[in-house]
This record gives sequence, C-alpha cells and structure tokens, in this order.
Amino acid sequence: MSKQLRCLVTGVTGYIGGRLVPKLLEKRYKVRVLSRDIDRLQGRPWIDQVEVVEADVLNPQSLPEALKNVDVAYYLIHSMSGKSSSEFHQRDIQAAKNFSKAAKSQHVERIIYLGGLGNPEDNLSKHLQSRQQTGEVLRQSGVPVTEFRAAIVVGSGSKSFEMIRYLTERVPIMICPSWVYSKVQPIAIRNVLQYLVAAIEKPKTKDKIIEIGGSSVITYADMMRIYAQVNGLKRILLPVPVLSPTLSSHWVHWMTPIPSSLARPLIEGLKNDVIVQSNDAEKLFPEINPFSYKRAVELAMARIDTDDVETTWNDALISSKGDEEPVILKTKEGLTIERRIRTVHGSSQQVFETFSSLGGENGWPVFQWAWKLRGILDRMVGGVGFRRGRRHPTELRVGDALDFWRVEAIKPGELLRLRAEMKVPGKAWLEFQALPNDDNTTKLVQTAYFAPKGLFGLLYWYGLYPFHSLIFSSMIDKLATQIETNNS
Repeated sequence: MSKQLRCLVTGVTGYIGGRLVPKLLEKRYKVRVLSRDIDRLQGRPWIDQVEVVEADVLNPQSLPEALKNVDVAYYLIHSMSGKSSSEFHQRDIQAAKNFSKAAKSQHVERIIYLGGLGNPEDNLSKHLQSRQQTGEVLRQSGVPVTEFRAAIVVGSGSKSFEMIRYLTERVPIMICPSWVYSKVQPIAIRNVLQYLVAAIEKPKTKDKIIEIGGSSVITYADMMRIYAQVNGLKRILLPVPVLSPTLSSHWVHWMTPIPSSLARPLIEGLKNDVIVQSNDAEKLFPEINPFSYKRAVELAMARIDTDDVETTWNDALISSKGDEEPVILKTKEGLTIERRIRTVHGSSQQVFETFSSLGGENGWPVFQWAWKLRGILDRMVGGVGFRRGRRHPTELRVGDALDFWRVEAIKPGELLRLRAEMKVPGKAWLEFQALPNDDNTTKLVQTAYFAPKGLFGLLYWYGLYPFHSLIFSSMIDKLATQIETNNS
C-alpha cells in the first residue's frame, strides 16, 4: 500500500518540508514536491527521486495539475511575518482556501497540516491565531484534514532554537522579560517528522486536531539554562517586570541572526502558555516516544558540530525582504557592472571550491572588519546584518543565506551568484565564475552588479565606489593567490 500512495509536499524550501521529503522516500512513498520556483531546489540530495511541479498557492489556476492523482497532501506553507502582520495573515488564509479547493476538485484523500499549539480560548497572538485559522480554512473544503499543533520545534537550524541558541551563547547576563517565564512544551524536529509520516497509515487521524509536544514542560528561561548546561556555559538570568515585544524583538535582532521583523510575531506568541492539553497523540501514536528538551538540544548540537544541517529557518525566504522575486540579470540601461578577471593555475573545480567557501565562519579574504562594519550599519537600519553565516562551511545551494547575501544561482564547478540583502538604495549582486582555459589554467571572473534606485542610488554607488573598488580588487587578488598557493 505504501508504495502506491503519492504524497505531495508543499513548503519544501522551508525548514520542515525540506526534512520531510527524505523521510517519506525512506518509507517508499511516491513523492511529488511543489515549489513556485523549482530552480531553488537545486542541490537537494533527493531531487532526482521526486516528481517536481512548479505552482503557487496564491495562483489557484496552477494548483489542480499539481494535485492531480495525489493521495495525501502536506500543507507546510506559512508566510514569514513582517511589518504588516494583517497582510501576511490574509495571504495565509487565501493560500489555504486556494489549496483546499483544488485538493477537493482533484479528490485528494487527506491534507496533513502542521499548525501552532495554543489554547484557542486564551488571548492568542495574531501569529498563533493565524496558524490555527489556516487549519480551519483547510477544513472548509470538505477534504479530511489531520492538523498537528506544535509549539517550539527544536532542531539544528530552526528559527526558535536558533533564537535561544544565540541569545544563550552571546549574552552571559540576560535581562529577562515576563514572557521568558511562560510555560512551553518544545518538541524535537525528529519527533515532528515521525508524527507527520506515521499519520499517513493511521486512518483514525483524519479530521483530528492533534497536539504534539516533547516530554518536558518548561519555561523559556529553563530552555536557556538547559542549553547552557548542555554546552558547558554559565549564564545569569535577571528578571524585569516589563519588556515590550517591540523592545524584545530589537534585542533579538541585534543578538541573533533573526531580524526584528521576524522575531516580533514569534515573541508576541511567547506570552501564551503553549502546552499539550490532550493525550490524543499518545493514544494514536503509542510507538512514538517524544524526547525531552535536553535530549533534543543534544541531538541538534550534534548536527551543528558535524556541519550536518539539512535545512535552516531562512531557507524558506527567497529574500529576507519578503516574497520579492529574484531578478534575472541582463545587460541593460541603468545596470552598473564592475568586472575583474584573473587567470590562475588550477582547475575550474578548484577555483569554484575557493569562492563557494566564502563567508560564514570561513570569513572573507580581505577587510573582514569592513564586512562586519557593513553588517553592523545594516542592523542599525533594520537590515539582516552579518550574523546569518552559512548553512554549511563548503556546500551551497540556491536559496541559502550567506551572511548578508542570498545564493540566487549556482552551477557546480562554474558559477556562484549572490544577491545582496543588506539595505541599499537599489539592487546589488556579486557573481563569481570559473572559466577553464585550454592550457590548464582557469579564468576567475568576479563581477559586481548594481541597479540604482533613483538619484540616491547613483550617489550611493559613486560615493562608495573608491572603497568598493579597493575591496573588490583586493578580494580577487587574494582569491587568486589562495588558489595558486593551494595548487602549488
């Protein structure tokens, strides 16, 4: 039976979806993945084992074909909240309506959805309300829905875990607002995936709302203390009577890679106790034994320590500016291009490996202090800053965050294009190419593109051009030297 079922997975560029696909393949289900930009699936280890369809949940005409002959559809889509929470809420609702209507028309047997834990009778935050209302909308079409509700998902690269991790590691004495003492029941990502996969073979989970959590009911303060204990850190927590979500989100903005626009809706939800009230999960899934929070942290750290992070919270965004579509670069009026070329002794693969390892813990070849300063200035004006690092020290794929860049295109052994996500008056890219010559040398091509926005954009480019010129010329020289040295 399991070999015949076809599962559609949405949100595959996101944290949960990207990890669910290989679990379904392990169970020998037929897997179809939906993405509005299939180019962003490049580099996934499972890409050749699945059927890929390009569709957009906000474009209802694209959905029926994507859902054709699907038995079970996983709905793992959630807008990344930003300045206008009402706008993102409406997008979530409309997307769910479109998806469930198309699923009904294509006779999909079930939708499995992962929502947010919280007592609906409490004064839930808009973020948590939106997650639960999305489940309601999915049910309205008449397709049976299995809705799991979870609180914080603990795993290497998850947004909530990364917030706890960075705050604990970087702040030895923490001023803690009241929300730090709210109760929460965090769950390990491994357990979440177990529930999502096991639900397929359990008919009794149809039309059920199932609350899932780990074995620990603790406070957020406990989460930081336990994280510190696991990692051999000593931390002091000082409670304060008030600290608004706005102030807290700015604190997170500066101390972690998570920008304030994404941190605020998360923090607003922390005022609510989010613990499992029903034992349905235990009854329906007796074979699943949820981990304690401490064990979940240990498993996450093992992944991080071995650079084995499958997905991260920022994978889901095309850009940290929201749903802005990537730009296809063309030579056209108004686009400033600054290109430098060096011929080096080495293979194109060696050259590619060198420039594709830039950033994160590896740093940048020259003026590291300047890159960090640019990140600080970006944070001061609400940008993403420089702390996001990179998912893996040597591997990149389309959609990966890399400090204040985003990988927009990558061709192994040949090309890497980064799109700037720091705040600039225009749009900017940095591109590297490795072009082989006939004499066992390779051309290292480094190109900076800038599309200025208005007069201020032009003033920005030409005002900083001497500084940019120094950095970029020094960078390609340093890369060339590094390649030559490694090849000697």
